[in-house]
Parts: sequence; C-alpha cells; structure tokens
Amino acid sequence: AWPRPAMEASELWVGFVGAGRMAGGLVRGLLQAGKVPASNVLASAPSDKNLDAWRELGCRTTHCNLEVVHRSTLVFLATKPHILPGVLEEIRPAVGPHHIVVSLVAGVTIQTLQRLLPPWTKVLRIMPNLPCVVQAGAMVFSRGSNAGDQEAALLKSLLSSCGLCEEVPESYIDIHTGLSGSGVAYVYLFAEALAEGAVKMGMPGALASRIAAQTLLGAAKMLLETGEHPAKLRGDVCTPGGTTIYALHQLEKGALRATVMDAVEAATNRACDMAKD
Repeated sequence: AWPRPAMEASELWVGFVGAGRMAGGLVRGLLQAGKVPASNVLASAPSDKNLDAWRELGCRTTHCNLEVVHRSTLVFLATKPHILPGVLEEIRPAVGPHHIVVSLVAGVTIQTLQRLLPPWTKVLRIMPNLPCVVQAGAMVFSRGSNAGDQEAALLKSLLSSCGLCEEVPESYIDIHTGLSGSGVAYVYLFAEALAEGAVKMGMPGALASRIAAQTLLGAAKMLLETGEHPAKLRGDVCTPGGTTIYALHQLEKGALRATVMDAVEAATNRACDMAKD
C-alpha cells in the first residue's frame, strides 16, 4: 500500500529533480522559514556542480532522479524544458497516488504533465521569478484535475515563505511570465537608468545605484502595504509646479507607459509560443 501523504512540515519529505538556481532559491525560503527540515529534502542533478550548495544547507543529494521520487512525497520538477519529457518517462513508474508533483518548468502545460505521468497524479504548476532566491519572489500556481484544496493549500503555505504566492487559472501563467518573470529585467533596466541619470548630474555611481535600488524597494513596499492604486501614490508625490511633474512630463514624452505595456505583451506572447513548440 502507498503511504498516506504527509501534510505536516516535520513529516513532509520534499524532493527536487533538478537543482539549479530557482530550485535553490525555493529551498532556501522553505528552510529559512522552518517549513521543512533540511534533512527531509533530497535533490538530484547529473553532476555535483549544483549539488554542493545543497549539501552546505544540510540537504541530502543524489544523482538518481528515481531515488528522489521514491524518498519524497512532494516532488518539484526543476529541469530545463527540453530535458523534462525524458525525466518524466524515467520517473513515471515510481509515481504513486500519494505523490504531489509540482513543475517549475517553463512552457510545459498541466495537460502535458498529466499526459506523461500516471492518470492519478496530483499535478500542480508554478511559475516563480528570480527574486525567489532572496525570498522576495512573485509566484503563481495552478492545479491539475487531481490536485484538490489540500494540495493547493499546502503548496501556498510552503511557497509563501519565498514571497507573494497566488493561485490563478493556468492561462495567467504566461501573463505572469511577461509581467513578473521577465519583468524583473525591466526593473533592473529602469534602476540602471535612474542611477545613470544621477551619475550624469554628478553623484558617484555606487551611491546612485544603492539609492536607486532603495527607491524601488520603498515604492514597491508602499504599493503592497497601502493597497493604493499606483496612480494615487504617483499623484501624492506631485506638487503643483514641482520637480516630479516636470520629470513625469519627460517620461510621458518618451512613451514610458506604452513601451512597458508593449514589453509585457511581447514577453507574454513569446511565453505562449514556447508552450506550443
């Protein structure tokens, strides 16, 4: 008989098939929040290149994907997209009704995962972003037909240690990629431009970069904690005839808003195309 799924952190055995940067960010969040003991985590990768960091955290490691499935209840799939079909074929015989399988793999739909795994498999799909590695990520997840409220609640409880985590329809995942997955790069570009503007006006580069980063952090914190619309907070900064409205006029002349909207659309469309390949 298959063992019953464990829903308490101390009883939960968590496996990672693939041990790259995003998987490492998630496990750090789980460990730092005390969600799962390091001794209950097992990660697999073809070489020791990525596994050394996991051992330093106290996690167990292996080169065998099947061992991860045999020894875990909650299994995260964190391979490259082109490798995943072969991995699923390899682990399929070991997946039982007690397993919860969570895919981090971009461009692979729940329908594909369910087709390549046993018909009873509880499948969920998550899309994290890079700041998960500093426990400030934005993640969305969707559940397959066999994953119920208990599995969704468990995943949300675990992943909330890595940042914002929301359950969404699967059709939103590609939009999340355009908004947040790729979106961090848009923010880095904006931060770089802010700092370079200050350098142009005479501020040292290192100081300008720190202030730009803190400005973005503070603005984002206010958005989240006040719940106000961005336009309201923007208006609060603008005094009649002051510095901010002059600056905003220049940004509007450069079509900043339209350009960013176009960027989100382009990245979302590319994510959709990748899922069809």
